[in-house]
Amino acid sequence: MDWTENPMTLNRHMTVAVVSLLLTGALPAQAQPSGPTTHAEAPARLTPAERDTALAAITEAVQKSYVFPEKRAAVLERLSQSRKAGRYDVDSPLLLAERVTDDLKGSSGDLHLYLQHAPARYAAAKAPKGEGVDADAYRRNQALREHHGLTETRVLAGNIRYLKIAGFRWTRDETGAAYDDAMRFLKDGDALILDVRGNGGGAHAAVQYLVSHFLEEGTLLMTFHRGSEPPVQSRTLEHVPAGRLKGKPLYVLIDGSVGSAGEDFVYDVQQFKLGELIGARTSGAANNNWFTPIPPAFMLSVPEGRPVHSVSQTNWDGVGIAPDVEVPTAQALEVAHSRALKGLMATSAPTPAQRAEYTWAQVGIEARLHPVSIAPARLKSLAGRFGEMQATFRDGALWLVRDRRQDARLTPLTQDGLFAVEGSERLRVRLTGKALELSRLGEPTPVVLARS
Repeated sequence: MDWTENPMTLNRHMTVAVVSLLLTGALPAQAQPSGPTTHAEAPARLTPAERDTALAAITEAVQKSYVFPEKRAAVLERLSQSRKAGRYDVDSPLLLAERVTDDLKGSSGDLHLYLQHAPARYAAAKAPKGEGVDADAYRRNQALREHHGLTETRVLAGNIRYLKIAGFRWTRDETGAAYDDAMRFLKDGDALILDVRGNGGGAHAAVQYLVSHFLEEGTLLMTFHRGSEPPVQSRTLEHVPAGRLKGKPLYVLIDGSVGSAGEDFVYDVQQFKLGELIGARTSGAANNNWFTPIPPAFMLSVPEGRPVHSVSQTNWDGVGIAPDVEVPTAQALEVAHSRALKGLMATSAPTPAQRAEYTWAQVGIEARLHPVSIAPARLKSLAGRFGEMQATFRDGALWLVRDRRQDARLTPLTQDGLFAVEGSERLRVRLTGKALELSRLGEPTPVVLARS
């Protein structure tokens, strides 16, 4: 069943069927909202009556729908206590959303239980289908403005293909086409790095489409349970236009901000052993959440279902997903790039040209991971004129000076005088004190210029 088209018999006027893990429809959910609102407009002030109506609706939704009945009493008690203590006696919708969210999460430990002040989202959720900016139009606009979450592609040194997935947005057909283009780009790489750091979630349909490129068709991914309704299974797709990428060395960058559908993908990588996870443990938000519009302009995220993975027979809720290689977030890309190159050198039987390219790239990565420092006196001793070129010392660094070209700063790569040339990944200089050796990637021997 496609839950986008049939939102599981939910009351259309009260609940928008939005599941951050399974649904392809309505409004994309986020496991960890960055704040109590998703919009920058100045919020209106709440009247006491509006506040009371909102709190009553929140209480009703939690009591009726929260996936863990054993936790409902504690959540409702926290809300009641805060209300009686005057904690919610504020006229700022942003502050109310923040305080309610703190109490919801604090009493449940569930990252998918929260309140947002989101006027535009609320209006879209309440709009009749096909009239103005309804839920479908809102979702499509979000996906298009963010290029479906596929925000950056790069060819890294050594033909390692990089894709940044900032969120798992989904709008039917258009998102699939965007993924097709991205997968074709990845397919020509020697190894792949997918960066989901900061990916707070989205739609399971996007995850399903992505993972289908790395597994056989029909592979069971998840079984989604929701109350007394029949379980719903998700399997890999039969056809992916870009072709499958099975067997490509895969490295996935993760951090503590990865949640919900972001973790859905990461968990597939881990459980199906599709590649290495590099970075820090993810947040631990697994349950399927639906959004309920709460007047006058709030959206309440309530987990109403839970996923069970086909391999582990459980999920990652509350514990997150541990990396295979734990490194600081800022170093995750360099570490993954280095491991990809080393893996290719060890297992892919590279050609001499590929081996030279991988070695070249590895030197640069190691210098970024472990910056080389050379004393000013030593740098000054390496300066001089070499044929038509000069290495000059200024501003605490060496600079390569060439006729009719902009001066380029030289960054040390090794202690023995190898330097990167600013602005060129394919050019390097080695200074020995007696000569300047100019090396270009792909050329077997450097050009050697003696000191004048």
